Amino acid sequence: MSRGVKKIDLPKFEDRRGNLSFIEGGRHIPFDIRRAYWIYDVPGGQYRGGHAYRTQQEFIVALSGSFELVVCDARGRTERYFLNRSYYGIYIPSLTWRQLTDFSTNSLALVLSSGAFDESDYIYDFDEYKKLSL
Repeated sequence: MSRGVKKIDLPKFEDRRGNLSFIEGGRHIPFDIRRAYWIYDVPGGQYRGGHAYRTQQEFIVALSGSFELVVCDARGRTERYFLNRSYYGIYIPSLTWRQLTDFSTNSLALVLSSGAFDESDYIYDFDEYKKLSL
């Protein structure tokens, strides 16, 4: 089902001072980073996302806490990814429906995008998404 959705492990350096991980666009993820945003303080039972992008690609990583990423194709088949570590994330290509759920207390989701914010790139209607994706 994945249509290119994949887990990507990031570099992780460990020593007595603590751990360090990083992301470089075009090297660790398959796009140059044009925008970064983060999701936090999500009330219990709420979700984020519930849309797809026409052209933008994203990479999502849990910097703190945990949450679940649910991706869905146009036929309604879903895959679930539990994110709870800062040294890996999920790459999401364009035309992939996504929703983030089950945020733990004090969770922090970092989202890196291939494009600047563009409201016209969003697809909020699942029927429209199916027409564009099939």
